Amino acid sequence: MVINPATEEPITEVAMATVEEADAVIEQAAKAFPAWRDLAPGDRAALLRRFATVVDDHLEELARLEMANSGHPIGNARWEAGNVRDVIDYYAAVPERLFGKQIPVPGGIDVTFREPLGVVGVIVPWNFPMPIAAWGFAPALAAGNCVVLKPAEPTPLTALRLAELAEESGIPRGVFTVLAGEGPVVGNRFVSHPLVRKITFTGSTAVGRKIMAGCADQLKRCTLELGGKSANVIFADADLESAAAAAPAAVFDNSGQDCCARSRILVQSSVVERFLELLEPAVKAVTVGDPADPGTQMGPLISAAHRDRVAGYLDGADIAYSGRAPAGPGYWMPPTVLLGSATIDRTWREEIFGPVVSVLPFADEADAIRLANDSDYGLSGSIFTRDLGRALRVSRAVQAGNLSVNSNSSVRYWTPFGGYKQSGLGRELGPDASDAYTEEKNVFFSDK
Repeated sequence: MVINPATEEPITEVAMATVEEADAVIEQAAKAFPAWRDLAPGDRAALLRRFATVVDDHLEELARLEMANSGHPIGNARWEAGNVRDVIDYYAAVPERLFGKQIPVPGGIDVTFREPLGVVGVIVPWNFPMPIAAWGFAPALAAGNCVVLKPAEPTPLTALRLAELAEESGIPRGVFTVLAGEGPVVGNRFVSHPLVRKITFTGSTAVGRKIMAGCADQLKRCTLELGGKSANVIFADADLESAAAAAPAAVFDNSGQDCCARSRILVQSSVVERFLELLEPAVKAVTVGDPADPGTQMGPLISAAHRDRVAGYLDGADIAYSGRAPAGPGYWMPPTVLLGSATIDRTWREEIFGPVVSVLPFADEADAIRLANDSDYGLSGSIFTRDLGRALRVSRAVQAGNLSVNSNSSVRYWTPFGGYKQSGLGRELGPDASDAYTEEKNVFFSDK
């Protein structure tokens, strides 16, 4: 049963696939692969452009479907639908630009080719079901692979609709298939099936470890985009008003259910009190409510169980202040700011994945770098300073895959995205993403 997290009301029922059904879909994809691989690059590009156009024709439908299924505010959901269109359109340029190289060698010529892997399994989380699906399937399809995609159990609706739109756009049957199912059933089968040549997974670090271990049995490739506990580092010379105004969106967007959330705010000790004063009205101004209202900035959490898990982090915590959230039906929680006291606190170290942020002071640049790197994760982060030299030094020293200076922006589809340490393995998005779905073949031609 698919539930609307803003109302707790059922939307529809979606059948969960069996192992046998997963096998059938994978085998169909393997049969479709040779024709898709051998399709002329211009023809494959044209089909992907057509897919992007069909998605564009259904943006509002997809956004409202996501709003109901995931509880995302309608403004966010419209952006997400548009991101799917843009990502497909961006990677539609790949088939005609999947270049190899000519390498100078003695005795002949040497050339390389980029060849698709075959069937790719994409496993998608519930926090951003639409865009993260496209980040996986678009570059994989563009490189000539067939894709089987498993959405998260709570949020399958937009992925299933995208599969229908792909078929409507002319993508051949078997090339892109969405299969709703449980992770231990369908997800595990993607990992264990020998015809699936690569897994792309976004989700928790704990599950990512299991997927990586499963892929090791067949030396199967995997790209893992996992957890985060990102730092927002604010120096005394920063524009504090701008930094405080931007901080809520950096952590409370999507109700904090974001692996890039800047859930640790490090503030130089000389200005930490002033920053907290500026942050309070910005937090209390966050509008939490009906996702259908264009003015809503933050919706509900995904489920009652997840809300209870997040609320458990507040027991005994030093709460500086909170915003407001609706009462009544829905999995609501207000945006909340904690005062950090020690880096061993679970609220400081663990990924809460909800609208909770901790603030901790630091002494100087070296202390800021030490605290920012004192984490098992390294996905994202921000640095606020007017000193260009400091911005360069700190951005090079912080162990994270995606950093922003005087901004909290993490993801652009035309730049690479991925993490250090336990935040993942490999990179998605950007101009080289399709290469990760290919084998590089080297061929030497003798001149004798």
